[in-house]
Amino acid sequence: MDLVNYIQENIGELLSQVYEHFKLTLSAISIASVVGVSVGALISVRQRLAPGVIGIVNIFQTVPSLALLGFLIPLIGIGVLPAIVALFIYALLPIVRNTYTGITQIDPSTVEAARSLGMNTWQLLTRVQLPIATPIIIAGIRTASVINVGIATLCALIAAGGLGESIFGGISLNNTDMILAGAIPASIMALLFDGAFGLVQRFSSKKPGTVVILFIGMFLITLLLFIPTGKRSRLVAGFNAEFIQREDGFIGLDSVYQLPVEIKELEIGLMYKALANGDVDFIDGFSTDGRVEAYDLKLLEDDKSYFPPYYAAPLVRDATLAKYPGIKDALDKLAGQLSAKTMSNLNYEVDQNKKSPAEVAQNFLLTMGIQSSKLREDDDAQVIIGSKSFTENYILAHLFGQIIQAETGLSVGIKPGFGGTKLLFDALKIGAVDLYPEYTGTGMLVLLKPGKQKLNTLLADRDAFDKHLQTAFRERFQLRWLGQLGFNNTFAIMMRREEAESLNIESISDLSEYLKN
Repeated sequence: MDLVNYIQENIGELLSQVYEHFKLTLSAISIASVVGVSVGALISVRQRLAPGVIGIVNIFQTVPSLALLGFLIPLIGIGVLPAIVALFIYALLPIVRNTYTGITQIDPSTVEAARSLGMNTWQLLTRVQLPIATPIIIAGIRTASVINVGIATLCALIAAGGLGESIFGGISLNNTDMILAGAIPASIMALLFDGAFGLVQRFSSKKPGTVVILFIGMFLITLLLFIPTGKRSRLVAGFNAEFIQREDGFIGLDSVYQLPVEIKELEIGLMYKALANGDVDFIDGFSTDGRVEAYDLKLLEDDKSYFPPYYAAPLVRDATLAKYPGIKDALDKLAGQLSAKTMSNLNYEVDQNKKSPAEVAQNFLLTMGIQSSKLREDDDAQVIIGSKSFTENYILAHLFGQIIQAETGLSVGIKPGFGGTKLLFDALKIGAVDLYPEYTGTGMLVLLKPGKQKLNTLLADRDAFDKHLQTAFRERFQLRWLGQLGFNNTFAIMMRREEAESLNIESISDLSEYLKN
């Protein structure tokens, strides 16, 4: 029933996502069908080319989807175009292979009979081989379309829209209704594509000309889908799914500052690159991120003090501390040791100098006189540490694990890259992980969610804030906050420095005024 209510409340947004998802899938399949059939036909005629061509297409198919999307951003930016290119690449293999197979497996006697009638290679291909192979070719297109519907969900991470927006937003916020509201329509769409091409496949053996009509129809629909429907905002924001949905993210920010802006949803690791490339004009980020300096970004002043403090600290299960009390003493050695500048430098080492989080953590501990070793990525260790999927959290997780191993002799494993606060927090509560790096602002606003009046009172008194956080987590979740590390990694809205200065934007209020005018 909750799912039905969610769909009813968000029906407009969901229908828009269905439209975007359909547009991406159909466009990629239309292009891949023409290219794939042409390439398949070519290598069936020039068979010495077949192993090389199919091998190349196979290699494309093995590239992880998100890696390919990330690779395309510097080349062609974010949004619909790189999404279609990626989907086109993934659709090629089944179409090329089925076209080649369908043509080369035709009975040789049929081919010989056609040649004896005086047909040249082109006539043989177009009048005999392709019509006979049509059902197999359509089967390849059918397979590619179903694959593309699934992969298209990832395109939401590069601001291409689609049902992935609901799916990844739901994963980030642990909202099952939101996940299902995206996943169910995607599944239905895959079945509809499969069924539609199945009907074409059935009729194609009797009327091969239906394939030509199909291709023409697909391209006409694709052209109609890309007719512009509105004007672009003066500035475009690039936000990750969790920030868009969080109360202490864009929802609350918009209520305080009023920001009438077009938002493109981006994977958190791709936002900075998209901003640097000019694909978006401002993003949400973290004040200690090393990429702020690397990309020469300007942090806009939070002149209305909207964002609460986000002091980093270990969040640990009481049961783990009771079993291994030495963990507290080990982690307390990190309390107050990381200033904002220090943390920014550590992030820079990973993001720009391409060092691993484990190596950066080891080097930092050496400055404290602590010799440490890298962690294991398995479930057999005595202590398991989790992390969220951004650079700073990776580094802190390795710092926590390495200092625990060095100071206590316990074996420590790491489970990095959880896709959202709630997912990792729930893993902590059930004991799938023993501790992870968390931030006080996230703990208060996202996990405790006090009323507005209570929150305002706590924000005015840091000691009261910290005491309430500690007490509430012990009583409600049997979790404990250990010593804060020393830096406040608050959310920040940031722009390219050159653009901010050219528009005279210094604060979020300045940005709001610019967007309204």
